[in-house]
Amino acid sequence: MTDQPTPATLRATALIDSDAPAVRAFAGAHARGDSERERAVALYLAVRDGFRYDPYRVDLSPEGMAASRVLGNGHGWCVPKAALLTAACRAAGIPARMGFADVRNHLSTERMRQTMQTDLFIWHGYTDIWLDGRWVKATPAFNIELCERFGLLPLAFDGRSDSIYHPFDKAGQRHMEYVNQRGTFDDLPLAQITADFRRMYGNWLSAGNSLQSANFARDVEQETQ
Repeated sequence: MTDQPTPATLRATALIDSDAPAVRAFAGAHARGDSERERAVALYLAVRDGFRYDPYRVDLSPEGMAASRVLGNGHGWCVPKAALLTAACRAAGIPARMGFADVRNHLSTERMRQTMQTDLFIWHGYTDIWLDGRWVKATPAFNIELCERFGLLPLAFDGRSDSIYHPFDKAGQRHMEYVNQRGTFDDLPLAQITADFRRMYGNWLSAGNSLQSANFARDVEQETQ
């Protein structure tokens, strides 16, 4: 039996704030195409490449995790970027929800690996979009410039097949690996994410750690020269 969309997959929430004027304007500007599939693909590309991926700037407050905050910041990490895609789809009338998985070998820098003290990245976010009678996964985290720097193929999304993580890099080397699927959520489960992050990544989130004063883009450039 197909897991059908519910009214909640079109509803605005405090974190998936599809009713925010900035989100509605973003959806209006980018949800272009003759079909919902084409409009969803256009929104995916606008979120993926229009906002830098930056895992050094993690703000787990409700204000910091709202979808609309990505628009104001011009950057975001995987969860808020997925929240923005979810919100933009809802603003365009396309049912969408958030999905999460735990992965290993997540795209990062040496500074980030040392700070996190693990290669396991929990609660990696994507968007689940209802298109042509089925749910399709879309992962808008990594902008195309970042992928090119790391020698990764940017994640394409055609609205028909799942667009999820990078199992291999351009050279065919093993890259990301699924460890655990956490499922899908109509709203961003911030309390659970925060609790698990504080347990798993206390050093990463602590005040004054090296990531807070560092520049992710500069670190990437130095490591990939």
